[in-house]
Amino acid sequence: MAHFLRRWFGAIPAGFLLLILSGCSPLKMLNALTPEDSFVKTAGIAYGGDPRQQLDVYMPRHLLKDAPVVVFFYGGSWNSGARDDYGFVGEALASRGIVTVVADYRLYPQVRYPQFLEDGALAVAWTKAHIHDFSGDPRRLYLMGHSSGAYNASMLALDPHLLDAVGMSPADLSGWIGLAGPYDFLPIKNPQVRPVFFWPDSPPQSQPIRHVSPGAPPALLIAASRDNLVDPTRNTGGLARTLREAGVPVQDLYYARPNHATLIATLSRPLRWLAPVLEQVVGFIRHTPSQ
Repeated sequence: MAHFLRRWFGAIPAGFLLLILSGCSPLKMLNALTPEDSFVKTAGIAYGGDPRQQLDVYMPRHLLKDAPVVVFFYGGSWNSGARDDYGFVGEALASRGIVTVVADYRLYPQVRYPQFLEDGALAVAWTKAHIHDFSGDPRRLYLMGHSSGAYNASMLALDPHLLDAVGMSPADLSGWIGLAGPYDFLPIKNPQVRPVFFWPDSPPQSQPIRHVSPGAPPALLIAASRDNLVDPTRNTGGLARTLREAGVPVQDLYYARPNHATLIATLSRPLRWLAPVLEQVVGFIRHTPSQ
């Protein structure tokens, strides 16, 4: 079995193989192999009154003041996910000197569109107000997400009404990063997603691509070129083209080795060989001017 896995996945560490063979879930595998010597974690900070309105902060252990800040939103079709499963994302960015916030948000069926986006806006507002206490610079604030989390990040960056409700605007963001995000997905085909967006009466304004304007923050869009869940040509490619037409700085990248799920896993130490996603994200953050 180990020989078979190595044949398909390459130079996987022995510990990773043992966790696969033991039946451990993929995200738990990645977190089990994530070192903890690169960050200091402050967990369970409330940004609202609901139990799902909590976040964790990963502060680089060796940190100068005024570090860049990323607020990360995970995927899960807006009906699943937990911040505890994404410690490997916090470690990856913190190990590169980036203060990282991983936020939970309310999910379907507790809420539908746009309430989970309102949670995201609250989490971003909390970050802007408090991240200086964790050596982060609120003037160097980025949003990032994977899959439905990339949708959340894109809507917060592109639809000014969401941040306006918490006393902010997209101009407060230095940029945003989307990994395998759905940005233009009407009519909805996924039966699990349909009720989240009131199918068949899904509002057109729920689509990020409809909110592009010349003043939008710079974007880095990354996708798996053979993503069979979120069409990269229509979503990543289409949004990148629309942003360029509006004069917004954008870079779109496509990688052949990862799939929809493993694109986010490339941030983990065991799977960085799949694609240089972490280096692209860090480079984007380091070379984008602060607000």
